[in-house]
Amino acid sequence: MKRYDAVVVGSGPNGLAAALVLARAGRSVKVLEGQPTFGGGARSMALTREGFVHDVCSAIHPLAAASPFFASLPLARHGVRFVHAELPLVHPLEGGDAAVLHRSVDETAAGLGPDEGAWRRLMRPLVDGFDEWKSLVYNPLTKPPLKAPLLAARFGLKALESAVGFAEDTFTGPKAKALLAGCAAHSFSPLTAPLTNAFGLILAITGHAVGWPFIEGGSQRLVDALVAMLREAGAELEAGCPVERLEALPPHRLVLFDTHARVMTRVCGEALPAGYRRRVEQGFRKGPGVFKVDYALNGPVPWAAPVAARTSCLHVCGDAEAVTESEAAPAAGRVPERPYVLVAQHTPFDATRAPDGHHTLWAYCHVPNGSTVDMTARIEAQLERFAPGFSRRVLARHVKAPKDFEATNASYLGGDISAGAVEGLQLFFRPTVGLPYVTPNPTVLLCSASAPPGPGVHGMCGYWAAQAALDRLGR
Repeated sequence: MKRYDAVVVGSGPNGLAAALVLARAGRSVKVLEGQPTFGGGARSMALTREGFVHDVCSAIHPLAAASPFFASLPLARHGVRFVHAELPLVHPLEGGDAAVLHRSVDETAAGLGPDEGAWRRLMRPLVDGFDEWKSLVYNPLTKPPLKAPLLAARFGLKALESAVGFAEDTFTGPKAKALLAGCAAHSFSPLTAPLTNAFGLILAITGHAVGWPFIEGGSQRLVDALVAMLREAGAELEAGCPVERLEALPPHRLVLFDTHARVMTRVCGEALPAGYRRRVEQGFRKGPGVFKVDYALNGPVPWAAPVAARTSCLHVCGDAEAVTESEAAPAAGRVPERPYVLVAQHTPFDATRAPDGHHTLWAYCHVPNGSTVDMTARIEAQLERFAPGFSRRVLARHVKAPKDFEATNASYLGGDISAGAVEGLQLFFRPTVGLPYVTPNPTVLLCSASAPPGPGVHGMCGYWAAQAALDRLGR
């Protein structure tokens, strides 16, 4: 039986990235995926009705657009096209008003009233120097951004703060605070917690620097491109092949897990030391879950704020205080009554995703890990609140609770799509304190978002894990 240099378990963007780096280095690689199709959280399917294309999880891709790894690949040659709506982000407010993130720092600042100067002073140097310091976002701590240490330090010091504390100290008006809170809520953490400002800043900065695009035809197109490149490089891939035991793998020198770290320890069992397994299983905290509804619509969403029709991504909740209240609930074991709803509307800018005259809508909110509460009515109440008449547009809906996320992706434990909470020191030391990607077993590595730099469609966890794997295989 053939012995592979590396077997990759899981085919999310990180697993495919790791496999591609290894295959392009001339190593023999096999990718095993438990589900019938490749892609993990970057798959696309007809969830509601035939002819409607829905992204099963990830849908808007600022971190992919800025990813150094993806920039090194001929994605366009393989049919990947990033689509930019006119505006990266709109945050609706009461009364048909909205806070708006433009690509331009100056245009954004001009719409923030009393915070025009503060936004410009905050963003201008970090946006202008983004390419020089962005490695701080994409690299592990062992690879500091040496090109622009002063800019990295400028970002890093602000990133240490809580989103709420930073906004109160920096802004006076509601729009700037709402924009920052909506971006920071991608952390899945209470916005009063330290380091949540990191998420607010990096997502706002990437909105200015590279936009918040999505992939024409569905996120699956990115996966299909990576799979095609892997096959060109000689790698083998097999879907519909769940891995429950390490002994079930084909012969290999190394195995890389594109799974939640807890899934890795469960599959490996005694192949990993008991102390390491205990640190991961007890010390590596799971993140909140998500509850998602996909819609097939008979027309565009009737947003009360006309500017909302000019973007593919919206944060629907209300002002910064409302976002803060919503994001505090899951950490306390409660579901939010008025949830922060992350919304993606692709079809006004991508006609390939729905029949003529029809639209899709993608919406999810954060809930406690493993929550069994049906959030459909709460999500739709928020949509109706900021888009009166929305319910009359709905032709069909597909509801996905935390248990459904885990059923269709074994790594999403309790609906945790972040592969482990991204808060406190766990943001940096994933899944344990020590060298990332490697484990005490020299043949077992971790290449998922349970390792740095963490969640998001960027492939960098896989890229860095592959570098560690090449070191072990002997370059």
